[in-house]
Amino acid sequence: MALLEVKNLDVRFAVRGGDLQALRKISFSLDKGERLGLVGESGAGKSVAAFSILNLIARPGYIAGGEILFEGKNLAAMSDRELRKIRGNRIAMIFQDPMMTLNPVLSIGTQMVEAIKAHRRISTKAARDIALDRLKQVQIPSPEKRLDQYPHELSGGMRQRVIIAIALLLDPEIIIADEPTTALDVTIQAEIMALLLELCEQRNVALMLITHDLGVVSQVTQRMLVMYAGRIIEQGPTKEIINDAQHPYTQGLINALPQMGEPGRRLFQIPGAMPSLAKIPTGCPFHPRCQFATDLCKQEMPEYVTSGNVDVACHEVRKLIEEEKQQREMTS
Repeated sequence: MALLEVKNLDVRFAVRGGDLQALRKISFSLDKGERLGLVGESGAGKSVAAFSILNLIARPGYIAGGEILFEGKNLAAMSDRELRKIRGNRIAMIFQDPMMTLNPVLSIGTQMVEAIKAHRRISTKAARDIALDRLKQVQIPSPEKRLDQYPHELSGGMRQRVIIAIALLLDPEIIIADEPTTALDVTIQAEIMALLLELCEQRNVALMLITHDLGVVSQVTQRMLVMYAGRIIEQGPTKEIINDAQHPYTQGLINALPQMGEPGRRLFQIPGAMPSLAKIPTGCPFHPRCQFATDLCKQEMPEYVTSGNVDVACHEVRKLIEEEKQQREMTS
């Protein structure tokens, strides 16, 4: 049994004129110690999927259907009191901006000690010792000094290391990292991702990494999900998808990477933009931007088809697979 299993998750936002569907029956799983990447442009639904796991969707958003099974128990059906035992304890989350996560008027040590004591019956001294140990693990210089400092006294990279240390305080089984290096410069980003990967491997912690950076996903994760307009359109082993992407959208994301361009030529970009939730196209939501779109793509939502070890939601991929099958039968 998977450590985390999401089944047909449907998330909506209640607004005037009717509900807007942010997630459209997405399903995926995460095993113990596995590293999973969620990829897509802004507005694809990556962060909504992550927040839904711990039922952190703010009103008017709500989970309209599906299950989120953690060790077989449905998190979507739990009360706030039951979820508080899971949040930050067994499933930890690293948010995009550490300054929005850390309380500016409390010292680092106070915040870490409070996080521990919220879940464990433990003395303040013992909690402080654990906090100091975690700061050492994330390689913060002068960790004893940092415990008594405030967030504004630390650099962006050090604040993000503190956030990772807080996520590790209670030895969680899963860490959800939502764009954990967005606000950092490139060299610090690489350091933080290498640190997070090393800590997860040492502790056998499952990692769900939400990002738009395919380069990071290719280096860190074992499996990946590609999301578009609230739906998973391709999922499977990371190396297999990066080396031979099946869906036109995934191919476009890979071709848009700077290293894929030729010197002196304009970088490739996918034409158009992600549709708003209020104006999701009929059929395949990607069809207005797809060079391979047919009338069928405009009329019917594609079902998943398996290509190798990858599941893809694309009419053209299904057509190619069926044609190859017919050719093999004719030649055999």
